[in-house]
Amino acid sequence: MKFGGTSVGDVAAFERVIYVVSSQIDRRPVVVVSAMTKVTDALLAAFEVAKKGDFAEAFTSLDPHFDRHTTVADHFITGDGPRPFDAELDLARGEISDLLIRVARRSLPLSMLRDAIVSYGEQLSSRLLAEVLRSRGIAARQIDSRRLIVTDDEFGAAQPMIDETNELVRVELAPLIDAGEVPLMGGFIAANRAGETTTLGRGGSDYSAAIVAAALGASELQIWTDVTGVMTCDPRICSSARTIPVLSYEEAAELAYFGAKVLHPKTIKPAVDSQIPVRVCNTFEPNEIGTMVVADSAETPNKIKSIAHKKNITILRISSARMLGSYGFMSAVFQVFERFRTVIDVISTSEVSIALTLDNTTELDKIVTELERLGDVEVDPGYAVICVVGEGLRASTGLASKIFSTIDDVNIALVSHGASSVNLTFVIREEVAADVIRDLHREFF
Repeated sequence: MKFGGTSVGDVAAFERVIYVVSSQIDRRPVVVVSAMTKVTDALLAAFEVAKKGDFAEAFTSLDPHFDRHTTVADHFITGDGPRPFDAELDLARGEISDLLIRVARRSLPLSMLRDAIVSYGEQLSSRLLAEVLRSRGIAARQIDSRRLIVTDDEFGAAQPMIDETNELVRVELAPLIDAGEVPLMGGFIAANRAGETTTLGRGGSDYSAAIVAAALGASELQIWTDVTGVMTCDPRICSSARTIPVLSYEEAAELAYFGAKVLHPKTIKPAVDSQIPVRVCNTFEPNEIGTMVVADSAETPNKIKSIAHKKNITILRISSARMLGSYGFMSAVFQVFERFRTVIDVISTSEVSIALTLDNTTELDKIVTELERLGDVEVDPGYAVICVVGEGLRASTGLASKIFSTIDDVNIALVSHGASSVNLTFVIREEVAADVIRDLHREFF
């Protein structure tokens, strides 16, 4: 069971976690928890302030977040004796202060210090949740994730060494589970072979949970968040959106990439590869079923499962007569994006031109300068990507026609169909995106 930051945001959130864990105690759960909501951002902001030399201000900025942990502890952990969590919090404050001073003085590599600082969100939330669960009679035991998940030295986005990690997870956790205890660990954080703290990057807590689930052969991986599964579209755009009962891994991957941010597909892959179903659950509505992600799912009668979207998209068009009948041109284009570490979303080609979309325009000026050596470049911002997803989309006669006839009054700038069997993607002006999503949802759902 993995609980996200909003699931452990305050006293009421902790109450809900207690309910969820205790209601499934007979299923022998292992709990993975994210940092309390906003704590990771605060730690990153403190790191940035310390980088400029002001470590005192950086440390002071964290006080409200330390206080939030104390508020939860005061509510649940009563009694006259000393609370282990208070000692843990004092220790963490001292260590974070020391690390921020090191950042200001550049006494260690900044990427290493950044991971060490940001890891305290999960260290504190996992220690606190373990004590809260014990205060309610649940035999929880906090285990330091850095003793279980072994990674390479890529700070900020470390890759787990799966064989070593699997062995450690089984050795450490299996005896606790057999003894009736509930192992509890922070997600997102790990350590390299030298014992230095690393982090697993975006969606890291889901990734931690999937790795542990795969290592233990769990019957199910539950991702507890603040929405009831994956929806048929963004409920903020269309109030009639509803939860999708079952998604294939491929469908979930396409939806996640194009804006349905409930799951990051890479992060659940270890569980899916091990044939462990992944359920997305809502901590605020714990009795709702949520969405199950499995290796393969059946087609639905209307073929479409969901409509995802992504805004703030820029189209780049590169035209060059050099493309005609030549090879290596595409490689040269892709090398530019690789050099500036920029991801391409959608791509479409003709004999003498390429059109592609970007949502990250940080390095756009440099990219355009490089691409102008290859041909004429046109930059066109203000678009949205719409992604229609469902098993069997590519093989369904007339479905593309039905999709486009539903929105025949809208100009479509780019289409990608056929690369994936579950995805039809097109690009339109951003200002009409909400209307297009509503029209499609009304037609298909």
